[in-house]
Amino acid sequence: MMKNWNVKKLVFTAMLTAVAGVLMSLEISVPLMPVFYKIDFSDVPTVIALFTMGPLSATMVEIIKILIKVLTVGTNTAYVGELANVLGVAVFVIPTWIVYTKMGKTNKAIFASLVIGVLVRTAWACFCNAYITLPLYAKAMSMNLNDVIKAVSFANGNITNLRSFIMLATIPFNIIKISLNYIIGYVVYDHVVLKHTAFKVERHTA
Repeated sequence: MMKNWNVKKLVFTAMLTAVAGVLMSLEISVPLMPVFYKIDFSDVPTVIALFTMGPLSATMVEIIKILIKVLTVGTNTAYVGELANVLGVAVFVIPTWIVYTKMGKTNKAIFASLVIGVLVRTAWACFCNAYITLPLYAKAMSMNLNDVIKAVSFANGNITNLRSFIMLATIPFNIIKISLNYIIGYVVYDHVVLKHTAFKVERHTA
């Protein structure tokens, strides 16, 4: 019985990973945002994996989808963006799962965990851009940090330095992107996955 369940989890995780890989390649540019800030919906399968099968499956979906994109599409950030995504997997999965389980895996727990997830991931994005990705990207391009910021943010003349980049780009972009992914992910999980998959997922209600 346990072996059969593990096989089902593996198959479903692989399916969600494939979907996430495709979605990650379908990017939408956002007006007034830096050139590499594009919305995709590849976190939707991860949300489904997290609440259906747990943090291990969600982590697998996140990491493998990044590899799929690098292998099939390549990178336009000198692999800095992909590095940030890998580093952010734990920030995505761990806080969300902790809140969800501590609150008893109820519908309210899902909502609370996703709200906290948006805040934590946005805070992480601010830290990551300020101290990891932008400095690494500047080094890879052999450019001054402020020159890099101006170059990638040419669509918004108000972005001239790191502070304005964080305030006018990183924070609003991540809140919008992550919220959209979480909302769609929850809707699909609640209205499709729980009702139509072959998995026996125990649904906890508030």
